[in-house]
Amino acid sequence: MLREPEETVVEAQALLDAGKPFHAHEVFEDAWKSGPDEERALWRGLAQLAVGLTHSARGNVKGGALLLRRGAGAVEEWGAASGRRQPYGVDLAGVGAWARRLAGVVEREDRAVDARAWAPRLRPAHPAPESSAPGPSAEQ
Repeated sequence: MLREPEETVVEAQALLDAGKPFHAHEVFEDAWKSGPDEERALWRGLAQLAVGLTHSARGNVKGGALLLRRGAGAVEEWGAASGRRQPYGVDLAGVGAWARRLAGVVEREDRAVDARAWAPRLRPAHPAPESSAPGPSAEQ
C-alpha cells in the first residue's frame, strides 16, 4: 500500500502503541519497497526494529536482539550518511538507543517482553527542526 511518509510514521506508531509490532513492520516494509531509493535503508532499518520487537515479544531472544541492534545501526547509519537526524520527525538517535536498551533487556532477562509496554516513541515530544541552522537567539 502506498502511503506518504507522514502517514507511514503515524500508522506505524499507532500499531506499535497497540502492541502490534509485526503490523508496524509491514507498514515500514511498504515504505521501504515503494519509497524513493535514497530512503530505502531508513525504512528497512525501521522495519527491522519493528520485527525485532516482534521476535522479542514472542520470546525469540537471540533473533529479537540481533534485529534490534541491526535496525538501530541501519537507521543511525542512514541518518549520518544523509545528514537527516529526524526524518519525518523520527528521532533516529532515540529510536536507536531504545533498540539497544531493549536488546540488552531481552538478553539479560531471557524471556518475552510486552510489545505494548516496550513500544518505542518514534518522535520526541518536542522534535528538533530538520535544519541544522541555529534558531533565533535569545538576545533578539
